[in-house]
This record gives sequence, structure tokens and C-alpha cells, in this order.
Amino acid sequence: MATTIKAGLALILCLFSILGHLNGSAHSDELAMKSQRAKQFMAEGKFVQAIALYRELNQAVPNNPGLLLNLGMALHMVGDERNSIPQLEAAVKADPKLTPAWLFLGAARLQLGRTSAAVEPLKMVLRREPDHRGGLEMLASALLSLGRAREAAEQYQKLADLDPESSPAWYGLGRSYESLSVRAFNELQKIAPESGYWLGLMAEARLREQQFSSAFYLYRHALEKMPTMRGMHSAVAEIYRQTGHPDWAKVEEEKERQLPQPDCHATTLECEFGMEQFSVLVAPTKDANTPESYYWRSRAYNQLALQAFTRLGQLPPSAEQHELKAHIYDGQKRYTEAAGEWREALKLSPGDPQIQRQLAISLKFSQDYGGALPVFQDLLRRSPGSAELNYLVGDTLLDLQRAQEAIPFLKQALERDPKLLPAHKSLARAELAAGNPSGAIPHLKLALATDENGSLHYQLAKAYQMNGQPQLAQQILAGYQKIQGSVAAMREASRLDVEITPP
Repeated sequence: MATTIKAGLALILCLFSILGHLNGSAHSDELAMKSQRAKQFMAEGKFVQAIALYRELNQAVPNNPGLLLNLGMALHMVGDERNSIPQLEAAVKADPKLTPAWLFLGAARLQLGRTSAAVEPLKMVLRREPDHRGGLEMLASALLSLGRAREAAEQYQKLADLDPESSPAWYGLGRSYESLSVRAFNELQKIAPESGYWLGLMAEARLREQQFSSAFYLYRHALEKMPTMRGMHSAVAEIYRQTGHPDWAKVEEEKERQLPQPDCHATTLECEFGMEQFSVLVAPTKDANTPESYYWRSRAYNQLALQAFTRLGQLPPSAEQHELKAHIYDGQKRYTEAAGEWREALKLSPGDPQIQRQLAISLKFSQDYGGALPVFQDLLRRSPGSAELNYLVGDTLLDLQRAQEAIPFLKQALERDPKLLPAHKSLARAELAAGNPSGAIPHLKLALATDENGSLHYQLAKAYQMNGQPQLAQQILAGYQKIQGSVAAMREASRLDVEITPP
């Protein structure tokens, strides 16, 4: 995590003063000299040499919080989080007021993926230093990754207030608002699926992704349910303009003008949205549970996200700017362009594992499997116990027609997470490609309920046939043919539904 390293480097000089207690009265000249050499190694970034000296100093002077901190910090800086954490935990136990030790403890736990356990140490940092920027950024990031988007937004807002030029603050704030918008949409989907409100939000999302035919279809259905809903005719007009029908767009714009204006003498969600009072609209005190409230709340959070991302775009070049562009390209299925943006982000934030992971995924989706594989492999070397990374390495090897090499990784993924259905599917494909149908069958049976296009049924039928079980193969093949017929009918219906027609 780039933030962790930066925070560590920024704190090194201020931590050295803690070791001043070693020099002089209670300690020999030899210990004092070791202390000075260790400090010098830290200042020069020679953390491995510093670790050896700090181990000796900790043996000579046990339970000294400053020495425990510096040993833990040096271990953290070389990426040895597992050994750094006990030192940092001992440091805060010996001196709970040692703010830097809490910071590094939180950072080390984040590096190991122990996100929940990182929250409390980072909160301890902010209780003692409320304006600590590194602490705010790491806490906000941890909260967002835990799905606590509202709390994350509060911390990112504090960081933005302290440092209006902070790219991580505005990017994180935008992502938090996006997450809250999705949450409001999901709540709407639970209580009013297929409603005009739900259709309108779905259409808006498709329009942002430039999926014009799909957005047109959804807006048309939303207007059938809510013909006086303001904004939807304007959105349809925009689709017409984007698809080369300016004359049709004028008709929709006229329909929008003819709609009655909202009565804003009494405060309503629509009026607050129209007056761009987005923060007021999403205030915690307004958490009503109606389709209307979820609709406007989701749209308001989207607008707040847009404002944050717009502010990000006004700042000097940063990794976060490229990350934002990459996410946009990914959403539009323009994976080659997305990969280019992830590469630019990686130049500005070298070694960031999340950026590397996203780069590899974009490369994989763009069918550049040879480019994706070494990135996944590098990430797996750093996190060999990750079920997801074992799966991604194995699946990418399978994409490269290297089934025998893929099998051990896919098996390892399932040992780590037996419920990882994509790994079951890939392992079945790999076993079939390797000529081992009996190895494929149990994995295909586990995943069969998720088969949407018939491909798993077809593979299972093939596996049974190869395994000398023709009757079972015929039964499964009948299911495959039924699914294929349904899929073909749905495709034809969809083709007719999404055709962009005149007003």
C-alpha cells in the first residue's frame, strides 16, 4: 500500500528521538553507538541492516516501547508484516500513547488483509491526532473496503477539508458516494423491482455506460409506468442525439417542457434534487424507506460522486485520475484502453497490489492472457494463500491452453475456498482438456445450477460421454438443448426490444 510506505517514511525522523533515552546514563557506549547506527540505517532506507541492530538492542533493553516501535517499523518497511505486528502490539501495550506505533500497527494489518483488525488502531491514531492525514486516508480506505461507505465518506471528507489538493481524498470520496448510490438502488430493488423508479435508475446507469439501446428500452418502460416523471424525456432526447436522430430529440425535449413543474413551496426530495441540495437530500435524518426516497437518494449520491470526481480531475496528474478513467473504460468494456490507464496509474504508484490486480483483470478481459499472467503470478508470490489469486493464475493458464499447469493452482484455490464456483468451473474445463473427465464431473455438477447459457450442461454431457456413461450424457444433453432454445428466444426478444424507434 503506497499510503503506508509514505506514512512510514514521513515518520522516521520524528521517531528517532524516542531512542534518545538509550544514550547516556543507563546504557553502555556500545548500545549508544548501535542506536546511532540503527538510526542512520533507517534514515538511509537500509532497513535490513537496521532490523539486525534493533533486534540486538531489544534483547539488551527489553520492553522499551521506542525500540519495539522502530523494530516493528523497520520490519514493516521491508514488507515483513507478520513479524512487525508482534513488535508493534508490544509497543502499544508498553506505551498506549505511542501514536506512531498505532499507525504502523494499523498499516501492517491492512497489508496482511486484516482490515477489520486495522480499524481500531487507526481510530486510536485519530483520537490522539484528529488531523493526521495518513491515519485518515488509511482508515477511510479500510472502512470503504469493509462496506462501511458512509463512515468512509466522513473520513474522506475530513481529509479533503484538511487538504483540498489530496487526490486520494476526492477519489475515495467519489467511490464512497458511488457505493452509497448502489446501496440505495439495491434497497429500491428489494421493495419495488420493475417499478418506474427502478427502471429509471437502471436506464440512467446504462446511459452513463453508453449502452444506448438498453437505456432507451428501460426509459421507455419507465415512462409507461410514470409518464409525468421529469427528466426521463430529456434522457431519451440525449439518446436520440447520441445515435444521430436530432429531429426525434426535439420531440422528446418538447414533451419534457410540457410536463407540470413540481410544487416546491413544500420541501420535497425532487425539489431538493432540482436545487442541487444533494448533501441535504442524503442526510442520515432523511433515511425514509420508500421507493421514491431510494430513487432520489441514489441519484443524489451519484451527483455527489460526480462532483468529487470532477474536483479530482482539476488536480495535478495522479494515480487516482488514471484509476477513475480505467474504471470508466472497464464499465464500457473498453478493456484495452482500461489497461493503458492502469499502467499509467502504476507508474505513479509503483507496486500497488490493487492497481496491479485491476491491470491484470483488464488485460485478461482484453484477451491479452500473456500480459495478464505474469502480473497475476507476481501478486500470487506476495499472497500465496489467496484463493482468488490462485484461481486467476490457473484460469489464465487455461486461457493460454496450458491446462496441466492450471490444475494445481485451481485445486489450491478450492482448498482455500471450496465455495468458489468460478474455480470449480475452470477446474472442470482444465480436467476435460487434460483428458480426465472423471475429475471434471463433480465440479460441473456443483456449478450446474448457475448455468445460464447451457455451456456447463454441454461440458457435463461431454464428460459423461468421455467417461463411458452415454445415458447420463443424453439426459444432460436434453437439458442443454432446452436452455439453448430459451436463450435463442430471449436473444430475439431482446433484439426487438432494444431497437431505438421514433417517438
